[in-house]
Amino acid sequence: MSWGAGRLALVRRMPLVAGTVGLLVLAAGAFAVGAYPVGVSELWAWAAWRLGLGEAPPPVVAAVIENIRGPRILAAMGVGAALATAGAAYQSLFRNPLVSPDILGVSSGAALGAVIGIFLSLPVAGVEAASFVGGLAAVATVYGVAHVVRGHEPLLVLVLAGIVIGTLFSAGISILKVLADPYNQLPAITFWLLGSLAGAGRKELVLLAPALVVGLTPLLLLRWRIDIMTLGEEEARALGVEAGRVRFIVIVAATLLTATAVSVAGIIGWVGLVVPHLARLLVGPAFARAAPVAALGGGAFLLAVDTLARGVSMVEIPLGVLTAVVGTPVFLWLLSTSRKGWG
Repeated sequence: MSWGAGRLALVRRMPLVAGTVGLLVLAAGAFAVGAYPVGVSELWAWAAWRLGLGEAPPPVVAAVIENIRGPRILAAMGVGAALATAGAAYQSLFRNPLVSPDILGVSSGAALGAVIGIFLSLPVAGVEAASFVGGLAAVATVYGVAHVVRGHEPLLVLVLAGIVIGTLFSAGISILKVLADPYNQLPAITFWLLGSLAGAGRKELVLLAPALVVGLTPLLLLRWRIDIMTLGEEEARALGVEAGRVRFIVIVAATLLTATAVSVAGIIGWVGLVVPHLARLLVGPAFARAAPVAALGGGAFLLAVDTLARGVSMVEIPLGVLTAVVGTPVFLWLLSTSRKGWG
């Protein structure tokens, strides 16, 4: 490899390196925010103890790291990475930088599933399972409608079907809010719809981790085919890419990521729209380079917002509110500084 090629490869890796370092710094800062701050020295002592290289830290430190703050920080990273990667995949697939992970109604379906679970007084695990199933059911319905309706542009039909099904599921949510108990169920429904990681624990990580692996793996394996899909279906077929199969796999993987994120944290907007924009601004429109940067950026963005949500006041602010407050000006700035068109 020549010196120029090596320098170019190093420059391309800089966003990944910077994102990784920034994520670690944010994680250390997140441990220090809360009723019982955990400093870097205490984190090192705990890590050394777990590796068998030191003495056990105070029980309260281990409990905060392992059972309270640690799972929540990991959940924020995972949910942010899932939403941002799904957003990057959808934007590449639909060749539209304004597309977000809920374009096919997955957020509305997951929300309806969770609302049904709360309305039926299911336990937390049951509400999360109902939310996950609802998200998958919504996209399956959209894809079924698009499969039945022929003679039109497939991507256009998918988008229109997603809007219609999402609106229908939102109407179902409104009906259940009217019928819910105004003293117990309605506050729980409202709080869940605003998004929060207050209840994130080890059980949520057990659900999130496998979904991340299963959802991210096909997207990374198909990264070059996804880039070819941005040229258009006819061009992709001419280059030997089975457009229909690739589109189906990408939608399934992105839906799995989004449905899992929503089932764990509720409705959290802007992450899947703003962060992929920033990734494309840094490394270009190629999904192969933008997806890893988007994943790191999504994890860092949501971790920072979650830390702000639980540290800015005595009452925890819902994540959906803060992501809108932070995401709106950032998106407007990105929109004003980015180049015209997809590239």
